Amino acid sequence: MTAPIPRDIPDLPAIPATPVVQPSPVPATAVVAPVRRPLAAAFRLLTALAAVVGVSLELALGGPARVLSYFTIQSSLLLALVLLLSARRAWTARHPLPSALTGAALLYVVITGLVYHLLLAGAAAPFSMTDGTAGPSVLLTVADQLLHTVIPVTAVLDWLLLSGSGRLHLRHATTWMLYPLTYLAFTLLRGALPLPGAQPRYLYPFLDVARHGYKGVLGNALLLGLACYALAVFVVVLDHVRPNPMRHPRKTGFRL
Repeated sequence: MTAPIPRDIPDLPAIPATPVVQPSPVPATAVVAPVRRPLAAAFRLLTALAAVVGVSLELALGGPARVLSYFTIQSSLLLALVLLLSARRAWTARHPLPSALTGAALLYVVITGLVYHLLLAGAAAPFSMTDGTAGPSVLLTVADQLLHTVIPVTAVLDWLLLSGSGRLHLRHATTWMLYPLTYLAFTLLRGALPLPGAQPRYLYPFLDVARHGYKGVLGNALLLGLACYALAVFVVVLDHVRPNPMRHPRKTGFRL
């Protein structure tokens, strides 16, 4: 005989669903601690010292008020400060500075080098931030080459070979343009004010209102600004396609 079929069949237990793994909100840098990078620290320290030497030579050979007004000097001082902080972080195994800050310092010194070699170095009248007021020409040549050639090249090498990639965004390119626009307003206002002595009021020949008029100067500034913005976008794009030198640490615990 067969057993009677029960009228009340108990409920079967629910089949547990496969758990969905949620992405972790903790960044990888918070899990993997950075390591000391003595070679990167030394390279950045030497580059910062070279920038300080170049600025010091210009200050010693010219008037401080005039020399400190140049975009070259201001961008070199910014780069020196950023590299000193980056060198300290690399030496003490701390996280690197924000990429927006290091990218801005890189962009400004590259602009300095390109403007000098493309627009100023080959001009009929020799360009000098001291206006030839004092000092041996040899020291001025050393200072100019340090600030307009050596510093931009070493800054690019540090960014390409010793810095992480893929951290920049297009919004950074727009933000970086605030300083050049502010500097343009500053230099035009400085040129419009009466200055003592016979020094030229306008710091750069392509921004000389007395020579080109406001229409010509604004046209030059617009072309230069567009070129600088294109260079900033290029830096952002290159940051996403270049290899990351910090991705594979050495087994010894040290990295460049």
